[in-house]
Amino acid sequence: MVTLKHLAEQLSVSISTVSKALNNSDEISPDTIERVKALAKHLNYKPNKLAVSLKKSKTFTIGVIVPNILNHFFAKALYAIEMEATKHGYNIITCLSNETRSKEDNSLQLLSNGSVDGFILSIAEETQIKDNIEHINDILKQNIPIVLFDRVSDLIACDKVIIDDFGAAFEATEYLLKEGRKHIVLIGDIEELSVGKLRTNGYLKALEDASDYSSGPEILSLKRGESAEAQIESLLRDDNSIDGIIAIDNVSGVIALQKAIKHKRKVPKDLSIIGFSDENVLQFTDPKLSTVSQHTFDIGRASVELLLARLEDRTPKTHTTKTIKTKLILRDTTL
Repeated sequence: MVTLKHLAEQLSVSISTVSKALNNSDEISPDTIERVKALAKHLNYKPNKLAVSLKKSKTFTIGVIVPNILNHFFAKALYAIEMEATKHGYNIITCLSNETRSKEDNSLQLLSNGSVDGFILSIAEETQIKDNIEHINDILKQNIPIVLFDRVSDLIACDKVIIDDFGAAFEATEYLLKEGRKHIVLIGDIEELSVGKLRTNGYLKALEDASDYSSGPEILSLKRGESAEAQIESLLRDDNSIDGIIAIDNVSGVIALQKAIKHKRKVPKDLSIIGFSDENVLQFTDPKLSTVSQHTFDIGRASVELLLARLEDRTPKTHTTKTIKTKLILRDTTL
């Protein structure tokens, strides 16, 4: 194995000079840097990452814990996190909580023994519903930084990256109101999560502010263990007065569109539909579904930026919450 010492001996310079040259130090002349790098490439020199991490008390590795890798939002966020981390010379270790607190806790314990410098985490459903976040705060007490993204908790004092969930649902509802819709229904299966609560509140606030809207709010909370398709079909079959739908999870908008077409509802003439998250299949429906885009890549990049700033002590003692703005993308299911 080629070492710094081997390079130094062949070039008749000190080990310190070789190290500085490989790191483009201003103390070393451009000619020496070029000679050192040329020899390192010729001999296929690879730095000893373990030695570097021990010297700097860093692993240059980030632990990333996501609730569900089959969810396209989290898959895309993970891709963005990995790309941004690589750009800054960091690797990632990914764990799945599978929406359970126990797996989330196990992942934190497994990686907090010196394997990673910090964590990027989206809270598991069970953790958030039960509001049981002691295991996350225990990691923070060990001075291991955590950045929460998407699903967060006010009870955890750390940096966070969120989207404007309230504003996104408010804007979508307001748009349907401007279309003249008189009976707008909110559909989703995430009402118990922080993002679902904010989106629901945005919908309710938009209706409350609409002085000429008389139908009142109607929310279809999809029951777990029952077919979402059957529940949404029943809604549309039993009430022909519904002329607007806002779906606040990843797939309900697509299902609502399919069932509306099945029941001969004219979209968007008689019924406008807005989905949430401009991801995966949503824009490829026929007709194309209007959606709220979450800018998932920006969420992933911002999460890495906040964590690295914390690791490099470039952030104030107070914690930062970065809000990523959404965008309402109008396609064929709205007027």
